[in-house]
Amino acid sequence: MTKPLAMVFYERLLLGSQLVNRLTDIGYRAQSLSDLATVPAIVRKEKPLVLLMDLFSAQGSVAEVIATLKQSGETAHIPIIGFTAKEGERLHPEAVGAGVDMVAFDEALLRQLPEMLEQVLLCE
Repeated sequence: MTKPLAMVFYERLLLGSQLVNRLTDIGYRAQSLSDLATVPAIVRKEKPLVLLMDLFSAQGSVAEVIATLKQSGETAHIPIIGFTAKEGERLHPEAVGAGVDMVAFDEALLRQLPEMLEQVLLCE
């Protein structure tokens, strides 16, 4: 049986690798994404079950990418979980406005990943 695909966009290596490992541990096939500009095309092609995105990026606006994904008929149904460090809380309203399905702080996401995935997938 094929494992469900979860994609993770991140620039913070420690946190990103922890998320990828945790997703793998709970039965997902996890794919890392590091180039913000290519996220929409890769998501359209691969059609993951869920997308996790670090809301802070030195490459540009993650909220704009979320909005692009949510406005496309091909990707609008894919649940997106946005995450930030506590200092990134100012990014939450913009992500929510762009259509992110759930926003969490890093520590909470790592600690409660299975429950958050279940919740966001039930909403879809």
